Order: sequence, then C-alpha cells, then structure tokens
Amino acid sequence: MFTGLIQGIGNIKSLDNDLFAIEIHQNYLGIICQDLAIGDSVAVDGICLTVEKVLDNGFFATASPETLQRTTLAENIKKQKKVNLETSLRVGSKIGGHFVSGHVDGIGCLVELVNCQQSWEMTFTAPSELKNQWQIYISPYIVSKASIAINGISLTIADCDIHGNWFKVAVIPHTYKETNLSQLKAGDWINLESDILGKYVDKLISHRLGKKSIQEDITLDFLTQNGY
Repeated sequence: MFTGLIQGIGNIKSLDNDLFAIEIHQNYLGIICQDLAIGDSVAVDGICLTVEKVLDNGFFATASPETLQRTTLAENIKKQKKVNLETSLRVGSKIGGHFVSGHVDGIGCLVELVNCQQSWEMTFTAPSELKNQWQIYISPYIVSKASIAINGISLTIADCDIHGNWFKVAVIPHTYKETNLSQLKAGDWINLESDILGKYVDKLISHRLGKKSIQEDITLDFLTQNGY
C-alpha cells in the first residue's frame, strides 16, 4: 500500500526478457535505498513491484504479462524513461495523499497542458485504442474532487464530465517539478488508478441491493451495443 506522495525519480532499463533495473537518481538514493531489502514493494510510476535484488544505486524487478499489458511499463522500459518512485506505507506513517494500492486500472492520455502561473492544469482522456478499458475500469470512478493516482501521484480531480470520459487536475509547482509530470507532453500515456475506497463502496452497495457492480455491468457486449 502507498500514499501517492512521490519520494524520488529513477530511470528504467531493460536487462533480460521481463527483468529490468531501476536506477535511482543520486539525490533520492538516501530516501529510497536507506533500508531497501529483497521482497520489499516499491511503486514504479504507480505500479507495485517487488524488489528482487538491491543495487548500490537501485534495484531489479520483474513485471508480469498482465502488468506489461495494462500499464505504460513496457513503453517506459523501451524508451528508458524517468519513473516516479515510492516505497510502501508503514504502520504509523503519515498518509499525506490517499490510499494507493499500486494496482493500475488502465492507461490515460494527456490531451492538454496549461501553465496557470501558480499551477499546471492537465486534462486526460482515454487513448483511442483503449476506450473499452477506460469505460470499464476508469470512467465509473471519475468524480469531481475525488482522488486519483496518475503515475503513482495522488491528485484531486478538479473537473470532469458527467460520464467520466475526461478529467482535469491542477498540479502545484512542487509536484510538477519533483515528478515525471514535467516530462509529459500532449499525446503521452500515463498510468491511472481509481480510488480503491470507491471501488469497495460500489461492490458492497451492489451486493446489498442484489445488483451487479458498475464494472460487472459494463461488458464488451454492452459497450458494442451502445455504440462504443
């Protein structure tokens, strides 16, 4: 479990098959590697990964086919992109963001970036080829003022449409500069994780009412029949 408060930045490099290395930038080594051990969980761009080997300047990890398919990890490895890093939450730690599981729901696309002097406004929607995934796993939980994790960063939805087809966040200068959000440009893909508490509420209420949850009710057949 994580909180969505990024502790550092690293670069990701492919080693062999699905094994890769995270090289942590020098400024953040003391924060992330202080007591890092094999078996620990680290959120890499919002993806919960297990440390398989600890290095002087980072660690090794492996990703499952499901993770590579549902996230931007494969693309990040290919291009050796900068990634956000956060070590797992401990009992007694401050929860400065919100509960982030590290289980990415899907991919979003940055469509607009506006510099508002005191903040940056970023608007996201579904990549055209991944709209089905967005409609099932993302849209139902897009709510104004709700929390969402973008590349592992805890952010608040400032605005959205009623159907959850797009949403906007306001990013303060510190978050923008200290994460890989500053590297994004229009058209870039990001990892998204909806608020886990919203998912639990949906499931519990649906069960009590004897109805399907939002995710169960929206199927590929349903989307096709309704013009998606």
